[in-house]
Amino acid sequence: MEFQIIWFVLWGTLWAVYFMLDGFDFGAGILHSFLAKNDAEKRVVINTVGPVWDGNEVWLITAGGATFAAFPTTYALMFSYLYSALLIILFALIFRGVAFEFRGKVDSDGWRKGWDMAIFLGSFIPTLLFGVAFGNIFQGIPMDAEGYHGTLFTLLNPYGLLTGILFVLLFVVHGALWLSVKTNGDISTRASRVANKTWYALLIVAVLFLIHTAFATNLYANYLQNFVWFVVPTIAVLALLGIKLFAAKGQHLKAFYSSCLTIVMVTFTGVIGLYPNLIPSSIDPKYSLTIFNSSSSVYTLKIMTVVALLFVPVVIAYQIWIYRVFRHKLTVDSVLKDKESY
Repeated sequence: MEFQIIWFVLWGTLWAVYFMLDGFDFGAGILHSFLAKNDAEKRVVINTVGPVWDGNEVWLITAGGATFAAFPTTYALMFSYLYSALLIILFALIFRGVAFEFRGKVDSDGWRKGWDMAIFLGSFIPTLLFGVAFGNIFQGIPMDAEGYHGTLFTLLNPYGLLTGILFVLLFVVHGALWLSVKTNGDISTRASRVANKTWYALLIVAVLFLIHTAFATNLYANYLQNFVWFVVPTIAVLALLGIKLFAAKGQHLKAFYSSCLTIVMVTFTGVIGLYPNLIPSSIDPKYSLTIFNSSSSVYTLKIMTVVALLFVPVVIAYQIWIYRVFRHKLTVDSVLKDKESY
């Protein structure tokens, strides 16, 4: 039982770190054609995430791999019941990666505009559908002993779409703050302006999400049983307010760190509310997949724990090094002079 709880915490942590890291390059991808006024500025935006976006997605692979190894039944049914949504996310991520590489290969406005659209859709669609998927997990999937009773459109319910919109706004603010930190001049100013303005929409949707969650899900039950857990959503709220406080003062790096904390705490707010469920059933709780009825053997979990303790610190150290190497701000001149840039 102890190892199942450990891996539930690790599972939530992997998703939180993934959303925190890939969230800003999703946001930058959504904004790049709107913030940039010309092709050179678009290249600047793309190159702010160029050295790190693929490393960020390692955490998605790790989260999926951890689900497969630690909770194989959950993995099997999740990728069965949510197959259409996850397949769309996969194709969108593939096209986004290809777009980064291929956009500058041909000197043609039409060619670049096509790949710009791929970057936008490859960033927007996964953001929205990740939110929709987790929104449906939070409120429960219509499943029983006979399987899943729904379609892709069943997932596009009001609460699922509200969660999807929340993710989009979170990542847009996150991406705008990243661009305000990583660039200078007009791009940074425009990005800061977008972050400040979008924050109000994010606040409204976040309030609606918290209210709707009380009626559409059972996430608050764990908090009402143990009030100490309210510290997590409280930190999320304070971090969200911190984004506006720092952004309004022009302290972009502090605002970005507040955004990172917001995303991590929002993710953990949902994970704590789910416990011990991984995929609740909206038909009958007895059909829910929990960390106890869908986990691997204790022996497998022990081996995985040792492997995680050995290799996760290596991945973290490597990513810290990468971010340190590419910590400098980007300008139009620096991107145009760099033959290795996108």
